[in-house]
Amino acid sequence: MKIGFTLLLLILTSAAIAQISISGRVSDHKGQAVPGVNIYLKGTYDGTTSGADGRFAFTTTEAENQTLTVQAIGFKSQELVLELRGQPITANIVLAESINQLNAVTISAGAMEAGDEKKSVVLKPLDIVTTSGAMGDITGALLTLPGTSTVGNDGRLFVRGGDASETSIFIDGLQVGNAFGSTTSNVPTRNRFSANLFKGSFFSTGGYSAEYGQALSSALALNTVDLPLRNQGDVSIMSLGGGYTQTLVKDNRALTASANYYNLAPYQSLVKQNFDWEKAPSSWDSEISLRRKWGNAVTGKAGFIKAYFHTEGSNMAIWQKIPGNDGRGDRVKLNNRYHYGNVSFRHSGSKGWLFYGGAALSDNRDAIQLNADDIRQVNRIFHSKAVTVKDFSAQFSLKNGLEYYAKTYSEALPGQNLKRQFTDHQFNHFLEATYYFSNRLIMVGGLRSGHSTLAKETWFTPRFSVAYKLDNQGQFSFAAGKFKQLAEEKLRVRQTDLKNSAATHYILNYFTVNNNRTFRAEAFYKNYDNLVTYKGLASDPENLALNGAGYARGVDFFLRDKQTIKDTDFWITYSFVDSKRRFAAYETKVQPSFAPRHNGSVVVKHFVTAMKSLLGTSWSWNSGYAFNDPNLPGEMQRKTKPYSDLSLSISYLPKPNVILHVACSNVLGRQNVFGYQYATQPDESGSYASRPVGQGAKRFLFAGLFITLSKDKKANQLNNL
Repeated sequence: MKIGFTLLLLILTSAAIAQISISGRVSDHKGQAVPGVNIYLKGTYDGTTSGADGRFAFTTTEAENQTLTVQAIGFKSQELVLELRGQPITANIVLAESINQLNAVTISAGAMEAGDEKKSVVLKPLDIVTTSGAMGDITGALLTLPGTSTVGNDGRLFVRGGDASETSIFIDGLQVGNAFGSTTSNVPTRNRFSANLFKGSFFSTGGYSAEYGQALSSALALNTVDLPLRNQGDVSIMSLGGGYTQTLVKDNRALTASANYYNLAPYQSLVKQNFDWEKAPSSWDSEISLRRKWGNAVTGKAGFIKAYFHTEGSNMAIWQKIPGNDGRGDRVKLNNRYHYGNVSFRHSGSKGWLFYGGAALSDNRDAIQLNADDIRQVNRIFHSKAVTVKDFSAQFSLKNGLEYYAKTYSEALPGQNLKRQFTDHQFNHFLEATYYFSNRLIMVGGLRSGHSTLAKETWFTPRFSVAYKLDNQGQFSFAAGKFKQLAEEKLRVRQTDLKNSAATHYILNYFTVNNNRTFRAEAFYKNYDNLVTYKGLASDPENLALNGAGYARGVDFFLRDKQTIKDTDFWITYSFVDSKRRFAAYETKVQPSFAPRHNGSVVVKHFVTAMKSLLGTSWSWNSGYAFNDPNLPGEMQRKTKPYSDLSLSISYLPKPNVILHVACSNVLGRQNVFGYQYATQPDESGSYASRPVGQGAKRFLFAGLFITLSKDKKANQLNNL
């Protein structure tokens, strides 16, 4: 018994000696305790979890070198090598936050994105199609967003005090030349491309990425659909024409082809027009899209290649009255031919590498007959691009890209054997770094450089943005940067050595998304330098120079709510823009005609299940357009009455694959005036005669029947409706 007791005592003593105490505290980089952390010796059952104060303690009988593993949700895992030599060990551990791209803060200053993968969704293609005042036009829908101005006699995109030429448009990262249809003076145009072609968009109101350039105000990047859901045919029968689209999908390949024809003559014969049409606008277009996807589940390498080609033609003839002249005025006949094509690719490689790029060609040809004079204008843009993105870690990535542009423009008077033209080669490089300090704090810095062989100028434009996420769903962002843009082609062809105009942006943004509600508030300041000035008329400018300057400043607000009212989606927008600039033929800084001080819109969509219908209404307004009256001293002294347009629409689904869509703009018949045109010479009394620049008609009514043919009888052209 005495021997047995002695052996038991020795065994217990040995066990007590072999047990080693491991303790400490777990905190984050701010020193705050992190509770619930799993702490254990790798390959053993020895371990514990940290308490509310972050402290932990456990014992082990292991010896020699062991690996202590520390794991917590939202933080990077850590492994520490411990030397177990019989003495207690204290380990104070500081955890680094892990970066989760789904929950991390994103840059929202100046940026409004639309796509299923983005948290900051603003407008999807479905929103564009069903916004009553947009009439299916991408630009028309974007004009209901903050920072934009409705210029009804133009139809293009005007952003924060900038004219339409200050916005560049890209498809799958490649620039589109002449993205809007050719038209005559004071007759509004539309974007050439169908909203259903795109899966999402990035619309910047300023402070955009170093990847995009040659735009003083804004970049609109449109991304085409990857792989369609199914084989289907789409028939469109409209009050203005019709079309057919066929989509074929097999494995990882898809082909979509479409053709459309539009003619406004039948419609204009029924609805009184304020314009004096000799031949109503008519047009045709066709396009084809090819897509191929590849991927390897084992290596993780995957890619996509897309090819898209679009061609169209249009013509019109109109008489445009001259102020002070009793006749019909100038006769303008326009024939346009347009071609655009691009090939783009994207490939995800191993070890955090991403490659993308492609090439695009735009070719626009206008044959204009102004009274007895024939005018020919040709504008061609070739753009190629190659980009690499490397994720060096979950926190840091670097984007590096090269671009080449070849831009050619010519205008001719064949009857007089006169022609002038230019060709410019531009080379660009951009570098952009993104760093996540944490899930709450992100910083992006970029530098874009460029060189024009025609202007003989090299330039550098830095960009910077930072965002911080609050404890709730909200976040603040700040963006700043310099932006350069060469003059419009019609000016450069007269003086080919014109160098860049410049703008500097400063933007402060608050953005939040919570429970299907989105709120965005933004303040901005934009400073202009080296704007183009000239003497004489815009149609025949002289003494071109870069002597202009100006600014645009203001605030805008955006609220979207899909939650408060059942089956209802609505958004409210308000923008204030204070803009003054010396440009064109103005001798002082003036408020531009395209920059009303106050702009707003309300869009409401309500789905009525019993009626199988989506009801929509939109109201857009602004405080009026500044214009110059030569009968008064000074410049841009007067302003039109406020602009207002109330539109209604209904989309009725008698069958799941059939949609009847009817929309009417300006239902109240308001006589909106966008400015006044004045005679070039005074009359006998010394006064300059004038005429208002207004709408083509009081209202515009659209009706369309859209039928989808597929094995899935529930599929339609608004698949998400």
